[in-house]
Amino acid sequence: MQYRPAMPGGPTQPDDSHLTPWSPLPAFPAHLHAAAAHIRLACFDVDGTLTDGRLYYDREGNESKAYFVHDGLGLKLLQKHGIHPVLITARNSQSALKRGADLGIDTQIAVGDKLASVQALCAQHGIGLDQVAFMGDDLPDLAPLCHVGLAVAPANAHPWVAERVHWQTRAEGGRGAARELCDVLLAAQGRIDAVLAGFGA
Repeated sequence: MQYRPAMPGGPTQPDDSHLTPWSPLPAFPAHLHAAAAHIRLACFDVDGTLTDGRLYYDREGNESKAYFVHDGLGLKLLQKHGIHPVLITARNSQSALKRGADLGIDTQIAVGDKLASVQALCAQHGIGLDQVAFMGDDLPDLAPLCHVGLAVAPANAHPWVAERVHWQTRAEGGRGAARELCDVLLAAQGRIDAVLAGFGA
């Protein structure tokens, strides 16, 4: 690392003017790069994908779950850079609604047919299923996973799901798996420099 000259009385600053930003693409299968570059809609299951799959109940039966902040930022970055993120869960989850509202992204709960939901979203946005990425971890996600252009599962997905997707992340659900996919999509579409510039880099 090179360093910029210090301002009088100030700390020495690292010189990152010639830094090549890290990219997730070298670790992403080369034959999937074109598919990732084509994605316009990114759908995410909630339980086991945006969370670790565990459910917590208080004495009154109220449900709670934990979300990973890196995933949330990844979803917002997709939204900012032209990829529409959507949360789709089969559970009637108020927690998922709250998380989606906090992020300002579309959220669908109590969805009995996730493939039909994705197809309706495609019609709404005027795109084909080949322009959709879907991330899920268990059997309710199989139908959309088997029909979209980029099917992804977290590292801890059920084996029946893992064996049918295009790619499986290194991170587990609720621990950065969604962010891995977000980073790949942004990189495949040449958005890394714009993302970093948005944070002053």
